[in-house]
Amino acid sequence: MFRPALPALLTPLALFAATPALAQEARPQQTLASPDGSIVLTVSTDNDARPTWSLSRKGKLLIAPSKLGFLLTDGIGLQRGFAIEGAERASGDDRWEQPWGERRYVRDHYNELLVRFRQDESWGGHAMNLRFRLFDNGIGFRYELPEQAGFKTAKIADEVTEFDIAPEGTAWWITGGEWNRYEQIYQKTPIDAVATAHTPITMRLDDGTHLAFHEAALVDYSGMWLKRVEGRKFRATLAPSSRGPRVVRDLPFHTPWRTIRIADDAAGLVENDLELNLNEPNKLGDVSWFKPMKYIGIWWGMIRGPWSWAEGPNHGATTERTRQYIDFAAKNGFGGVLVEGWNKGWNGNWFGHGDDFSFTEATPDFDLKAVTDYARKKGVTLIGHHETGGNIAHYEAQLEDAMALYEKLGVKAVKTGYVADAGGIIAPGATPGTTAMEWHDGQRQVEHHLKVVEVAARHHIAVNAHEPVKDTGLRRTYPNWVAREGARGMEYNAWGAFANGPDHVPTLVYTRMLSGPMDYTPGVLSLEGANGAPLASTLAKQLGLYLAVYSPIQMAADFVETLEKHPRELEFIKAVPADWAESHLIAGEVGDYAIFARKDRNSADWYVGGVNDATARTLTLNFDFLDPGKSYTATIWKDGEGATYLTEARHKIAYETIQVKKGDTYKLWLAPGGGAAIRLTPGK
Repeated sequence: MFRPALPALLTPLALFAATPALAQEARPQQTLASPDGSIVLTVSTDNDARPTWSLSRKGKLLIAPSKLGFLLTDGIGLQRGFAIEGAERASGDDRWEQPWGERRYVRDHYNELLVRFRQDESWGGHAMNLRFRLFDNGIGFRYELPEQAGFKTAKIADEVTEFDIAPEGTAWWITGGEWNRYEQIYQKTPIDAVATAHTPITMRLDDGTHLAFHEAALVDYSGMWLKRVEGRKFRATLAPSSRGPRVVRDLPFHTPWRTIRIADDAAGLVENDLELNLNEPNKLGDVSWFKPMKYIGIWWGMIRGPWSWAEGPNHGATTERTRQYIDFAAKNGFGGVLVEGWNKGWNGNWFGHGDDFSFTEATPDFDLKAVTDYARKKGVTLIGHHETGGNIAHYEAQLEDAMALYEKLGVKAVKTGYVADAGGIIAPGATPGTTAMEWHDGQRQVEHHLKVVEVAARHHIAVNAHEPVKDTGLRRTYPNWVAREGARGMEYNAWGAFANGPDHVPTLVYTRMLSGPMDYTPGVLSLEGANGAPLASTLAKQLGLYLAVYSPIQMAADFVETLEKHPRELEFIKAVPADWAESHLIAGEVGDYAIFARKDRNSADWYVGGVNDATARTLTLNFDFLDPGKSYTATIWKDGEGATYLTEARHKIAYETIQVKKGDTYKLWLAPGGGAAIRLTPGK
């Protein structure tokens, strides 16, 4: 029987009154098992009266006893002198529908334990609750600080949330707190060689168990990094703030969930909705005004160099060029055209400054109304662009007017940008007329992103944030938050040969992509960056990206002239959906390769494909996911014989059409740096 999740913020007395079916307990140790019994949690206190937790799976210790609590800037921390005062239990088993996503329906099945801790009066006498949810494929837990006398505001210096990983293994990670935010190449090291890492951080233990550490529902709080303390023991550390305390919150409040996905294999990590389930349901109501789509844009020309964001003879965002791109979009079924550099403010040093941007005034050679009118007549929407240079003080002052203008003109989506070094966000200061420097994933910027999403939602506009705070599943609560960057994307391929190595995307699938949709901007069919710099990709891999890197808005990033030169590849890009009924990883290993099978939400078609690293390999794909009793025409784009990302042979591509049915297999060769894409249509 389903029992709904407990309200987010309740005092112990109110919690008891609201849930009379909950068992009331008071023991020095509390345990909880996942619904299938495979994962067991133990919550206790150690000899120093510090709260601890540990976790086992299938009888083996995963997380050794690890401490819990907070350090405060204005008082004794919440880490010692605690005893368990009581506990409540609940469970839930529900299925909910996504308005768009990797799959239409999500099951939310868990057991829950709320442990009420109380500090001895000599340590401050504070109450601190820990809520744990155990799923068959992971765990989430969060702190809940109820209303209490003498403790009105928590000024958090840092968390004392530990993860002491018992077994040895390998980790894939990027460094937290570095100048380039999340835009890094992933490192692969032993777990005990990690320094300070952003999340998600993925691990494969020596016994084959896969783990991914992250967080869910990051709201009004600083983003969490994981800092290795010693051995394989990690401690949460929060992104800094100009105020001193990394988080300031009035009680009552709860933190984001700290999460661990747990699986036997790579597919179990990927086909896991843990963070989504730990977010609140849709707060926006009907969001049918957002339609998943593919788009093109006036963007790659600036990234590669021949065009400029700034005004002048090479200005990319002209009325004439935008009309050309709208015509191409309308002819080929693309829903949107992104235009960067349309507005005033690009002429000076905008990187990390952003003082001159106007979000309502166009450049002299760009007629915003004429362009949006033209797009509307063609059945295409303009995708707006708000680059802030990291100056949110300047942006927030114009935010409402900018979104109202877009709504008036029929702009349905906006790409926001925060190009500045880490720690370079210019935010409103404590007193009017002043500013303060903040981090891209600090509490102030977390608040900012949600403000932008909420204002955009009122105007029926979707948001695709670049240089963002990481995704933590908030797209469930705010379904107009459709995509983010938050990793090293395609643009880096314009700036150097093999800038994103062949194993970059096969690693992103199992790390960054566990957090949510990414605007990677695939579809560079020329396979060339600036000055002919080669991409670490075959032509077929550019198509495989549409299946490996999920987003409800997918770009065909190359020049339209280049797309037109590849009609057979363009055929696939035009056809592949951006919204799915089902998604399955049918072959893959972390950092090596990833092949997905995804079913179109709006037809009976299936699509199969993905990406490979630098090692040539032959896979046997099984079509067991197909509906029984049906024959499917499989149209295949794959690496041509001898293809490799290392030479001009990267352009070699082969085509094949065969008939398949459920239970059939297909041998697929993947080139070094290669990939593949298959469309499966029922009927001959």
